[in-house]
Amino acid sequence: MLHIVPDIDNAEALTERQKAVLDAALRLLVEEGDQLTMTAVARRASCSKETLYKWFGDRDGLLTATVQWQASKVRVTSVDRKGLDLASLTASLERFASDWLKVISSDTSIALNRVAVGHAGSGKDDLGAVVLENGRFALARRLKPVLEAGREAELLDFSDAETAFRTFFGLVARDVQIRLLLGDRLELTEAAIGGDAARATQQFLALHGSKAGGAKTGPQGL
Repeated sequence: MLHIVPDIDNAEALTERQKAVLDAALRLLVEEGDQLTMTAVARRASCSKETLYKWFGDRDGLLTATVQWQASKVRVTSVDRKGLDLASLTASLERFASDWLKVISSDTSIALNRVAVGHAGSGKDDLGAVVLENGRFALARRLKPVLEAGREAELLDFSDAETAFRTFFGLVARDVQIRLLLGDRLELTEAAIGGDAARATQQFLALHGSKAGGAKTGPQGL
């Protein structure tokens, strides 16, 4: 049995108006890169700077909320630990993989990551750390319980959840993100993403599926 849970802590607490403001900030990042200012966001979102400061604190707070909002589009599915079976576990992993591929291939994520990479080590701000903490690291914190539940149910076999997460993340991502950042125009259709997500999940189960739980797949599952 599957249950959708919030992917980013404050995503469900946002009002529709706040979500619209964050969408405006994301569009500006796509159009203008790191030329993002509170004034520009207020103008695009048709709200006052005072409102932005009240909601998000400052520019760094706005960037953090923007990253969290974008990352919240990757749904992490919790599982019923008592009744967990291979089908539920597989569905949870495939949904995560599919959503993550959709998010990283979007124009907004590509623009956001390019800005973060451009700022890394420049002393301009901590956008790189914000992207890591509220993107990759936050998603790891939410997927690891699913992996650990799979281990408890004897469907998965691994010694360290972080290492298992990195393995799964790598199988899903492959070289997609770096190619997109470098301007490669990949044809990531809905069907292609679904196929990649299923393939990565089967590859992960082939590596970490527990023989005791019957989750081990053979070459035909790759």
